[in-house]
Amino acid sequence: MAQIQAPMMGLTTTQAPFIEKAQSEGKLYIEQPYDLYTDDNHEAWKVLFNRMRPRWEKYANEHFLQGIANLCLDPERVPRLEDVNQFLCALTGFRAKAVAGYVPAYLFFDCLRQREFPTTITIRHKDSIDYLPEPDIFHDISGHVPMHTDKAFADTLVRFGECAHTAAVRASEMKDPVLRVKRLESVIKALARFFWFTIEFGLMRGPRKELKVYGSGLLSSYGEIEHCIEAPEVQRYPLQLEWVINQSFEIDHYQPLLFIVDSFDHLFSLVGELEAWMKDGKLDNVSPGEPGVNEADLQSFLVATT
Repeated sequence: MAQIQAPMMGLTTTQAPFIEKAQSEGKLYIEQPYDLYTDDNHEAWKVLFNRMRPRWEKYANEHFLQGIANLCLDPERVPRLEDVNQFLCALTGFRAKAVAGYVPAYLFFDCLRQREFPTTITIRHKDSIDYLPEPDIFHDISGHVPMHTDKAFADTLVRFGECAHTAAVRASEMKDPVLRVKRLESVIKALARFFWFTIEFGLMRGPRKELKVYGSGLLSSYGEIEHCIEAPEVQRYPLQLEWVINQSFEIDHYQPLLFIVDSFDHLFSLVGELEAWMKDGKLDNVSPGEPGVNEADLQSFLVATT
C-alpha cells in the first residue's frame, strides 16, 4: 500500500516549520526560502491581491498606486524579496529584509534608519483571508513596501528611525536607573502611538482635498480600507501631536479614531517635532493605556548604545 504523505505546510502563518527552526536557533534575520511556498500559499496571495485591487484604486493615495506599479508585483504568486528589492532599492535605497518573527522595537526602528524594512515571509492560510492579528508577507509587501518607493515617505521612515535612536541615546544618559526605565517606557509608548496612527493607520488629503489612505494596516485590509473612509461612526481629525501621543489604541477591531496629514512633507515635519518634544521632556509622562511596553522592546532601547 502506498504511503500517504502529509500535506506540505509551506510558509503558512502559524504553520511554518522553517520559521520554527530559525526561531529555535535564535535567528532573527533570515533568507526567504522561496521554494517552500506551496500552491495554497500562492493561492492565498492571489486571492488577497486581486480582491484588493479595486479598493486600492478607489481609496488608496496616489503615491501607493504608483508604488504598486513600480514594484511590478505578480498578482498570481507570492513575491520574491530579491525581485522586490531590485525595483525598490533603485528608487529610494530601501530594501525588504526577511525576518523570522517579532522584531523588538528599537531594532525595528533602527532598520528603518538603515533603509531596511523587516519583512515577514509567511502568509496567512487561504481559509483565514479576512483577519490576521500578526503581520504576514501580504501586509508587509502589499501594505507597507509600495509606500517605500516614494522618496518623501521613505525619508520620513529614516527620520523616524533617527528619532528612536535619539530616544536610546537620551535614556543612556540618565543616571537614575528607575527614572530611566520610567521615562523610556513613556517615550516608547509615544513612539508606538505615533507610528500606529500614521504609518499603520494614517489618512491623507488627496489632490482635491478628499480623504485617501496611506497607512499600511488599512491598505492591506479589504474591509477596513472602505470602512475607514465611508463609515460615519469613524472619527477623523487633522493630526495634532499632543492628541496622538496620548491616544491609546486596540489592535483587534476596526479603528474608531483616525488622524489626517496634509502630505508626506507634513508627516516628515511632524517626526521632527516629535523628536524636539522628546528632547524637551514632553514624552516623559504620556497618558497610560495601550500599547503596553514589553520587556523585549524596553531592553532593545536600553542596550542600544552599550
